[in-house]
Amino acid sequence: MKLITAFGSGLLFALGLGVSGMTQPHKVVAFLDITGGWDPALAFVMVGAIGVYAIAIPLIRKRGAPLFDTTLYLPTRADLTPRLIGGAALFGVGWGISGFCPGPALTSLVTATTTVLVFVSAMVAGVVAVRLLDPGAASSDPETKNPETKNPETKNPETNNSAPNNPISSDASATT
Repeated sequence: MKLITAFGSGLLFALGLGVSGMTQPHKVVAFLDITGGWDPALAFVMVGAIGVYAIAIPLIRKRGAPLFDTTLYLPTRADLTPRLIGGAALFGVGWGISGFCPGPALTSLVTATTTVLVFVSAMVAGVVAVRLLDPGAASSDPETKNPETKNPETKNPETNNSAPNNPISSDASATT
């Protein structure tokens, strides 16, 4: 059932990207071009996504557990690391230059255009390079993912910055 749900969610996401035109790089570039022919379509897509999230997250938290698992993992880290800022900047530059981010690029693979194939190839090469250069990046172990937390003196118990996510078991109260 998990696989069917994951496939259905991915299909719904792909259809949403296609219907909204977000698989067309020129729509994204036109949104970023505030001095030229600005196209607000991406803003409407973002506002729609924020609205769905705003409604869904309280319901999810109240439930306490996902439908097909025993634990719900929610991010708890709030610190800004150089790695996070660098990754966000790299993502933004790539998105602004190409007009693609990973979801629309994968959805656009069906077109087999040179632009899409080059972007997805570069994206896969980047993922492979990160895994080769930083094997801990793909680990689920918080000690490996964030070496700064290995020193107990750097951990802040009030914000729990050493934990990459917050597991809420199905029998726990949903007060978070």
